[in-house]
Amino acid sequence: MAVALMPILLLGGFQARADFREQAAERRLDLQLAAERSAGEARARLAAATLVLTVLSPESLGPFCGPRLGTLVDRLEGYDGLYRVSATGVIVCRAETEAGLPATVADTVWFQRLKAGEDTVLSRSGRGMPLRPALIVAVRSQRPMGTFDGAMVGLVPLASLRPQLVDPTLPEGAQSALADAAGNILTATETAAFATITNGTAARIIAQTRAGEASIFEARDGTGQNRVYSVAALAGRDVFVVFSAPAPGWLSWARLNPIGLVLMPLAAWLTAFLAVMTVSERIIIRWLTYLERVASIYAKGRFTVRPTQAANAPSEIRVLANTLDELADTIQTRDAALNEGLAEKDGLMREIHHRVKNNLQIISSLLSMQQRALTDAPAKAALGDTRQRISALALIYRTLYQSDNVRHADARDFLTELVGQLVASEAGRGHLVTSSVQADSLLVDPDKLAPLALWLVEAVTNAQKHAFAARGGDLQVRFAVAGETSVLEVQDDGPGPDPAADSGGVGRTLMGAFAKQLRGTAELLPAPDGGTIARLVFATPEALTPTDPHDVLGTSGPLSR
Repeated sequence: MAVALMPILLLGGFQARADFREQAAERRLDLQLAAERSAGEARARLAAATLVLTVLSPESLGPFCGPRLGTLVDRLEGYDGLYRVSATGVIVCRAETEAGLPATVADTVWFQRLKAGEDTVLSRSGRGMPLRPALIVAVRSQRPMGTFDGAMVGLVPLASLRPQLVDPTLPEGAQSALADAAGNILTATETAAFATITNGTAARIIAQTRAGEASIFEARDGTGQNRVYSVAALAGRDVFVVFSAPAPGWLSWARLNPIGLVLMPLAAWLTAFLAVMTVSERIIIRWLTYLERVASIYAKGRFTVRPTQAANAPSEIRVLANTLDELADTIQTRDAALNEGLAEKDGLMREIHHRVKNNLQIISSLLSMQQRALTDAPAKAALGDTRQRISALALIYRTLYQSDNVRHADARDFLTELVGQLVASEAGRGHLVTSSVQADSLLVDPDKLAPLALWLVEAVTNAQKHAFAARGGDLQVRFAVAGETSVLEVQDDGPGPDPAADSGGVGRTLMGAFAKQLRGTAELLPAPDGGTIARLVFATPEALTPTDPHDVLGTSGPLSR
């Protein structure tokens, strides 16, 4: 938002830059006009002096020349001395308020210029002449035939010609001075402001400035500050009026007009920013926050909440709220249909499992009837083993349709019930057998549960035949989940495995086949305290986790190895 409103500040910056340039140009123009006005005033003063000298030139001869000139110096303001110079450069008549020109000026530059034909010469007084800086104004005198006849000379104090700083149009910090053609300062209100204009470009610009013109340039003063200089010729190429003012700096534009150039654009930007933020917060942001809360509730599965408060929102927000409302209705309708379909499917699966269990139970009952009718012991035993296997399968389907999830069964509950069923089925036919089951929780699908159950049936049946047939005993069943592998052990306290026994029997063959279906191995081992351990090691089924959090990595008890 702030970036979007930046054009306001940029526009203010461009306007400030334009105003700064305009004001800088006005400052330079004011300085130039002040130099021209001061030069004009000084020229008028010098023109008057030249006129006076011209008028006095014929009357400056004779025995009373000195007193007459003395009277004029006393009465005329702005003269330090009046002199009559002969054609040979000797001062023949003089009147002065203090030490002035020497007795002869024949070797001075200004006298040589008059002698060469110039009518009027302006020059700064040299060393050893006046005690205070003065300007020599010399007017050529000649005889009726045009022969050079000396000059009439006046000393005008430079202080009287120096421009004054009372002009209200002058920029702040302006200073004034008089300089010669070489850039040498004759007199100045502040010497440091003109200390560096005697060298380089500045002196050249001063020397090239002609009468009636004004030149502008920039240079650094004696303190290193950048200043603007305006030069105007006082008379000819001898004396120049110089005005100086500090050049505008990087931040001077702000000082020139801080309210119009800085504060107003900044205030406009802040006002627009706050207005846009307030309107956005009131009209848009708070409604978007409200819809975001509604959407987060939908993400948690609660679709009964409706964005009813958005009825008073702007049209765009209402459209978005209606879209969320329709989305919630669609999801609720779809969820209801899915739940109904799942419930129907679950009911069908339970019915199928129930019927399969009943059918297996009928087959087990038929085999039981057939077993009782047989007199051959081996055949009778074979039918009994088959009936136990079928009962184990029936137990699987009963467990499935009785569980909360018809697609999986908990191995701990199933193994506990299956061991109890196997032990109970033989309880009335022989000696007492006690059993214990230690099992971890593991969700197993029917494809893995069937070979696991049949392997357990074979292991328990083998213990009942060989370890408990004549004496009874203790049966221990252990099931542990150890990460990627699981272990099922059936231990009896019988005489132990018989090395000479045939390992190719039906039971041993089935146990090996069931182990392969589970991608595992089966083996018979002697128990440490006597007896036999039937061990099945197989890969833990993927994508299924134990229902008991304590069984994720641990076991319910130590396993014999």
